[in-house]
Amino acid sequence: MANFYNDNEALKHYLSHPLMKKIVELKERNFADADKYDYAPQDFDDAVDSYDRVLEIVGDICANVIAENAEEVDHTGPQVVNNRVKYAPATERNLEACRKAGLMGMSMPRRLGGLNFPITPYIMAADMVSRADAGFENLWGLQDCAETIYEFASEEQKQKYIPRVCQGETMSMDLTEPDAGSDLQSVMLKATKKEDGSYVLNGVKRFITNGDSDIHLVLARSEEGSKDGRGLSMFIYDKRNGGVNVRRIENKMGIKGSPTCELVYKDAPAELVGSTRLGLIKYVMALMNGARLGIAAQSVGISEAAYREALQYAKERQQFGKPIINFPAVAEILSLMKAKLDASRALLYACSRFVDIYKIYDDIAKERPLTVEEKKEQKYYSRLADAFTPLAKGMTSEYCNQNTYDCIQIHGGSGFMKDYACERLYRDARITSIYEGTTQLQVVAAIRHVTTGTYLNKIREFEAQELKPEFEAVKNTLVFMTQQYADAVQAVMGVDDSKYHDFMARRLVEMAGHIIMGYLLLDDAQRNEEFNKSLVVYVKYGEAEVARHASFIGNFRPEQIEDYLYTNA
Repeated sequence: MANFYNDNEALKHYLSHPLMKKIVELKERNFADADKYDYAPQDFDDAVDSYDRVLEIVGDICANVIAENAEEVDHTGPQVVNNRVKYAPATERNLEACRKAGLMGMSMPRRLGGLNFPITPYIMAADMVSRADAGFENLWGLQDCAETIYEFASEEQKQKYIPRVCQGETMSMDLTEPDAGSDLQSVMLKATKKEDGSYVLNGVKRFITNGDSDIHLVLARSEEGSKDGRGLSMFIYDKRNGGVNVRRIENKMGIKGSPTCELVYKDAPAELVGSTRLGLIKYVMALMNGARLGIAAQSVGISEAAYREALQYAKERQQFGKPIINFPAVAEILSLMKAKLDASRALLYACSRFVDIYKIYDDIAKERPLTVEEKKEQKYYSRLADAFTPLAKGMTSEYCNQNTYDCIQIHGGSGFMKDYACERLYRDARITSIYEGTTQLQVVAAIRHVTTGTYLNKIREFEAQELKPEFEAVKNTLVFMTQQYADAVQAVMGVDDSKYHDFMARRLVEMAGHIIMGYLLLDDAQRNEEFNKSLVVYVKYGEAEVARHASFIGNFRPEQIEDYLYTNA
């Protein structure tokens, strides 16, 4: 039988990354749970074996249930019946398979019913689910919202809600509104405090993924008369209590199995999470970082599916007496698709490892004071996670769109028809560079790590690593690209004009991304020769892209901005 884990050696490669030993030992508190739970690992090898076995189950369900149902779900989709969402029958079968296999609440602690997995193997599962059906990933993957309850809610709330997620109940994050999309400071859903200290919510939320979920995290305005982010708080709404109706499900281009809802809150009972006024500036920021990592995994999964569809078609399709893969024009497209896929996955799992370590240290700090060395590491990895999350979401989602485009191109006219999966993949991919913050907003988040040197410092660390002699030529190219990048940053920041900085930000972030992804592939190739070809192809591609941006910056005068930008004057 097919298995999306066993047929993808890249996942096992990242599961064996050297940093995983540190992550696992920290996550398991040196395996203190081994005496409390019969399924807790005894040591590092036992833990990795556990991840391996669970991921194999995920791979089986993805290949033989979720992927098999994907076309049916796409054509059927969910409905609204009596103000409630009714999933497509095949979606219900997908959810039931995941529940029976115990694949909900994977990263939650054992004491709350979870598997206590680090984020990295959980993201591997998300990678595979997305390859099977990106729309279903939006239902299954929202279990990640439980992380916010675990981080910020009271112990009573953790005990009340997290076991339900681990048992298979679904979640949503209700943030956006008709007049508040990316600008969440404009959220106006009203939270009113009652005399007994409880809250009720009134208003409308729009574009809510899986909006009729069992447990909702809701951003609402708790401070009367406030108009900015400081008046917003985070709440938990339990569907069992009533008070929220689904007005409609959006008729979307893609990810059709995932109901995107407009919700009407009418005196809906809700519980405050943490403290008031921190909803946006603290809790949503943490929630969005997790969601962006999830979208990066979704993007990689779709890219994987697109590459495999294109490769199979190119091998089978005959033109002029031979398979089209034998034509250099087609073979080049496939090589670049694979290089972008491998570079995307390298960045995704580098980011997940950084997030793992800093989050584990945050959790340990609730149990005991961190040592001086631990505080230093926590700060280091927190900064890297903050820098790599927008980079990963931005770069992987753009490559996802490019790979599905190229997948259709290889299929030719057939790819435009619904007979082939690539048409669905192309539609599903488009949202990845939009939701949970557009690529443009990822640039806004990433640019400060250009200007403060986070990316350059990490690149210098890569440069200093020991290298096998056969990779010296590739490294020399990356060193030259780095100098072009450093010069471009200096040139842009040397101009005292914030509008000019904003204008050039995307180019600087992309330059950093190409170099970092090149070095990550270089590290992969040193450990696994299967990455050698993608390393060469990607660095050649990145070299051209960095040179292009460097040339544009070097030949653009700041005073040209007004002539260059579109104005409706």
